[in-house]
Amino acid sequence: MNHMDHMANMPGMPNMPGMSHSVSPWDTTGAILLLLWAVVMWAAVAVLAYSNRGPVKRWMFHGSVGVIVLGVIGQIGHFQEHVAQAGYWVGHPNAQPWMTPWGTGLANGFGRVDQSKPSLGMEILHLTGNFIFLAGLAGIMVITYRAQQTRARRWGKMGVWMQGIHGLEHLSLTLSVAFGAKQAIGLSTWFGLLDPGPGLWTYRIWWHAIANAIGTTIFAIALYHLWRERATVAAAYETTETETAGERAPRRRTPRRLADPSTPAVALEE
Repeated sequence: MNHMDHMANMPGMPNMPGMSHSVSPWDTTGAILLLLWAVVMWAAVAVLAYSNRGPVKRWMFHGSVGVIVLGVIGQIGHFQEHVAQAGYWVGHPNAQPWMTPWGTGLANGFGRVDQSKPSLGMEILHLTGNFIFLAGLAGIMVITYRAQQTRARRWGKMGVWMQGIHGLEHLSLTLSVAFGAKQAIGLSTWFGLLDPGPGLWTYRIWWHAIANAIGTTIFAIALYHLWRERATVAAAYETTETETAGERAPRRRTPRRLADPSTPAVALEE
């Protein structure tokens, strides 16, 4: 990854200053769909978390599974981008950062927001990818809401904290560029104090690659425990449905005795 002063010459991102003639409709469509992906996931997380306050229905379980699956798919695409960047650095340690063709296309699509800021599209792309990842981890927290003692929930909570901090880092990077900072401001740029060059590029590439590797590992461990504890988690939803159905069943009338103690006890129905 790179700050905005050097994105114009980044390999794989040609003609960034003009950009309008290099952005295809497919790039724009892909960026819009990726953004909608993130919005839909967070809307689902909000609905599921709110619904968990009341009686739990089976659809909440399936909805949470869907959010988690979308998070897994999104993180596979996101993490491979960081792996590719780190791999390119190994062969070209002094070269400007590189992005895959599909990453470049999506960054170009997001860059249509403000073409005067060449690196803004790349920052928005990684911000969106991180929020998709975070939504997937939040899905584990939602699905284990009724199974508080599971290991999946503990690892999911750890992942939410880890990825939440990483998400704030990308939010800082994106907003600083959007508001016109000369360099993206965040922990991975020493708050904009590092001068452009191989030192900054190397630090930022590996900072984000390692952070994503740690987050992805935590996500994988949480998923492993969720699979092993799936019967416990699913049973919590099934039990809740049974109890809810029982509450709707008519209550059996209880017998009462006559008020006069001298009268033989006769069971009467209310």
